[in-house]
Amino acid sequence: MLSNASKTHESFFYSAVNEVAGNINKRYSGLREYFTLKETNRILAAENAFLRNKLSADFISPENSRERFTDTLIKDTLGRSRKYTWLPARVVGNTYSLQNNFITVERGSQQGVKTGMAVVGPAGIVGVVVETSPNFSKIMSLLHRNSKVSAMLKKDNNAGSIEWDGTDPGYLTLRNVTKSAKVAKGDSVVTSNYSANFPSHLLIGTVAEISSESSSNFYTLKIKTATNFYNLQFVYLIENVRYAEQVQLEKSIPKNP
Repeated sequence: MLSNASKTHESFFYSAVNEVAGNINKRYSGLREYFTLKETNRILAAENAFLRNKLSADFISPENSRERFTDTLIKDTLGRSRKYTWLPARVVGNTYSLQNNFITVERGSQQGVKTGMAVVGPAGIVGVVVETSPNFSKIMSLLHRNSKVSAMLKKDNNAGSIEWDGTDPGYLTLRNVTKSAKVAKGDSVVTSNYSANFPSHLLIGTVAEISSESSSNFYTLKIKTATNFYNLQFVYLIENVRYAEQVQLEKSIPKNP
């Protein structure tokens, strides 16, 4: 009645109704957007996938590049240097929180990868190739309970064996280092001359802790890894051209004289 009788009251009630209706519509619109968010995200994801599949970066040629590396520390009886082939590869899979961790790289047998090849990263060694397919390779990480690499202290060549105890991905264990070695925290640990997979003197890590038991003649060293296994992007696979020959000889049973 007031609205019909007075233009002032009509204007007031009209503004009030619009305000209430506007707030209700705003809340309804917000609720509707919330309940349709999943579908909106699905559509956006599909559109992104479609656009990404148009990018030239998604289309790659097989990785066939090769780099030559000469290990001048090891020579045969004729004075010829032993050589290694370094194959770059992109990491596409990596675990580091399990007891037995593996790394997958996008390079396989068709691109020159073989089982037994050593693997190194930008900062230090990573593991060993244990399986290949035509375009991918599986690497046993240093963070694997069955991984063992021959290592030594860089400053005096005292050798031991690098293992992982399955706890902290940032640390390895170096065993069987003789107590005659003068070990100090911060000493560099590198691959030894006794490895068929790895060239010698590739960095593994640095000494973080030194343990010794009176009943043993050896140190047990905690090694801070040079490789950061949390963010591996690219690695090198190293082929020792004499690997098969060396392994075959080491595994052969000597004949009786």
